[in-house]
Amino acid sequence: MQKVVFLDRDGVINKNRKNYVKNVDELEIFPEIGNLIKLLKNNGFLIIVITNQSAINRGLTTHNKINEIHNKIQKYLEQFMTSIDYFYYCPHTPEEKCVCRKPNPGLILKAATEHSVDLQSSWFIGDQETDMLAAKNAGCNYFLVKNSTEMNNAVKQIINS
Repeated sequence: MQKVVFLDRDGVINKNRKNYVKNVDELEIFPEIGNLIKLLKNNGFLIIVITNQSAINRGLTTHNKINEIHNKIQKYLEQFMTSIDYFYYCPHTPEEKCVCRKPNPGLILKAATEHSVDLQSSWFIGDQETDMLAAKNAGCNYFLVKNSTEMNNAVKQIINS
């Protein structure tokens, strides 16, 4: 069984935007994320992104543009000799009431099944209450972070747990 650190994307890996990160030009990656992901991977964790991307079904962006954003994140991480193992995203709006949109645990559970994840030994780092609820609903540990200091502390605590 694998141990995983699930990461929210917007607000954890990159700057959150009120009107969504819809293309690579709007992507602002936090500079410290590369070293933190590398540290987690060096300590035996898979890194899986779980993110709500309702801008797709709102007609503001496309699946292709979301994949371009994820590719740009991977390209950025290359300079730290690391990468994200998998990206999972929900394109649905809250009104669609799907099982994959956080706070529902659908994407976490899907990733856990597909990659033999031990949820009790895994963590979710997010910046919203929906992230915390998704983690709780899936049965994994979690940290809510609001800035780079809290993110650094979360990674240190995960490694030392």
